[in-house]
Amino acid sequence: MAGDRPHIIFIITDQQRFDTIRALGAFTWDLPEDTHPDVFVGDMATHWIRTKPKDEERPLFLEIGFPGPHPPYDPTPEMAQKYMERDLPLQDVTPQELDSQPEVYKRMRVHNAEVDHDSVVHLLDPTDEQRHRQRAHYMANVEMIDKKVGEILDALEEKGYLDNAVVIFTSDHGDCLTDHGHSRKWTMYDTITNMPLIVSSPGRFQGDRRVAGLCQQMDIGPALLELAGVDVAPTMEAELLLPALNGEAWTPREVVFAEHGRDGILQETDFMTMVRAEQWKLVHFVDWPDGQLFDLVADSAETHNLWHDPAAATKKQELLDELRDWRIRSDVHTSGWAAAWH
Repeated sequence: MAGDRPHIIFIITDQQRFDTIRALGAFTWDLPEDTHPDVFVGDMATHWIRTKPKDEERPLFLEIGFPGPHPPYDPTPEMAQKYMERDLPLQDVTPQELDSQPEVYKRMRVHNAEVDHDSVVHLLDPTDEQRHRQRAHYMANVEMIDKKVGEILDALEEKGYLDNAVVIFTSDHGDCLTDHGHSRKWTMYDTITNMPLIVSSPGRFQGDRRVAGLCQQMDIGPALLELAGVDVAPTMEAELLLPALNGEAWTPREVVFAEHGRDGILQETDFMTMVRAEQWKLVHFVDWPDGQLFDLVADSAETHNLWHDPAAATKKQELLDELRDWRIRSDVHTSGWAAAWH
């Protein structure tokens, strides 16, 4: 028996469903601004910094994770309007590019157009207006986070933490935002794998610098451990990044890697792996004969897939060999990581 609890019947009309589909996950946050997830996280962090007594004996480690910019792309109406009025660049998506993509990507595009994932129903052929709206809302979300980061830094300064602190801003992945005909992540384009890594420590690291060269996000790990006076485990595959932060001689990685296993969206392969050098990128699928190969100097937009191009066969094999050797080296390097628990 339901007792005093009411039955709830939710009715949605075709028009509402159509609006959800054509929005590409771009909505506005129409509740009070302080209830927005990113605002809440930022406000909670500044409240904690300002109200928790500072421990003068032990250093602070504080990790703050903003939910955004993540679907749904839901800035406040005022912030959304600010970016809706801007001319935002849209990368052309051509039939030739779509035809050259691996079968895994082609099937994933169809799947994402049929299923609502995190309030995003992908469109196979969105209009420029729809693409612009999605991008505007995404960028508005970014600015909302940027504002909260500034408030966090102000709170840290007020409490005296910034006199001896290292602040790191980073993310886990990017978003296609309909570039390449795709929604969100689950691909290996640079717009997905290139992530921000901003480090600030006045008095320790010289500011206003860009460090060129390839690194993996995990390379920040040893730097954090060294700054904290903790030994770096020999089984860690991360490479030293602290010399680059210190402005010292630093050797970038020659190649970097990324991986993604089968999940609810990447359903057509058991495993996808990327190997990227300064000029070339290869994307490999463990259970498919096709993949992706890009000359990033001649084709920085990654729209001309050279996987089946005979003229690029030698480079393709070189990168496949690099991928194979890396897997072997990784297995050997990390073989003793659990030795202490045996």
